[in-house]
Amino acid sequence: MHITSHDEEHLESSDLLRDVVIGMSDGLTVPFALAAGLTGAVSNSSIIVIAGIAEIVAGSIAMGLGGYLAGKTEQDHYNSELKREYEEVDKVPEREKEEVKEFFEKIGLSEELQTKATEEIAQDKKQWVEFMMKFELGLDAPDPKRATKSALNIGISYAIGGIIPLSPYFFISDSREALKFSAIATLICLFIFGYFKSKITGVPVLSGAFKVMLIGALAAGAAFGVALLFK
Repeated sequence: MHITSHDEEHLESSDLLRDVVIGMSDGLTVPFALAAGLTGAVSNSSIIVIAGIAEIVAGSIAMGLGGYLAGKTEQDHYNSELKREYEEVDKVPEREKEEVKEFFEKIGLSEELQTKATEEIAQDKKQWVEFMMKFELGLDAPDPKRATKSALNIGISYAIGGIIPLSPYFFISDSREALKFSAIATLICLFIFGYFKSKITGVPVLSGAFKVMLIGALAAGAAFGVALLFK
């Protein structure tokens, strides 16, 4: 019982971490690039604040919706495969038993144990189907609330990330001056974010951190340059 609880906790933490990474990385980069681009075109920070807030709201909703749809797709796919497995267990039980035996053969059980274990599993249809889902298809039952949780996690992470590059514009009326503080704050946050992301994913931490920071800087620099060009 303790092991099962630990596994579920681990999976939930992994899902949360993935959502935060998706939301925060875009939340830091996109509003930063937008603010930098607008700074190249206008000198009034209030315009950038309005546009930035609108972008953060729209981006949070769009990213959250993307997370929700991904979660729903995962749930629908699992339910579809589950229904198919129940039908196969009812219509072609002998073939399904052979597939179970093949699994036990691959992990090195003797012929006698293969048959015994297969018959034992096949006595309970629900257990049988769950076994096939996990070991034949490699599918675990998704959290039914996963889609909603993912939408909230990604949307909130995006909004938190987006406020960081925009915050200096709230207090400094000159957009060029505000951009300096925005760039410093955002690049530091991107570096820290990249560091922890790399540490968790097993990528070399310093190169991973600099890579994330460089992507944000290039996006903002490109937006700023294009705005100056067209201005």
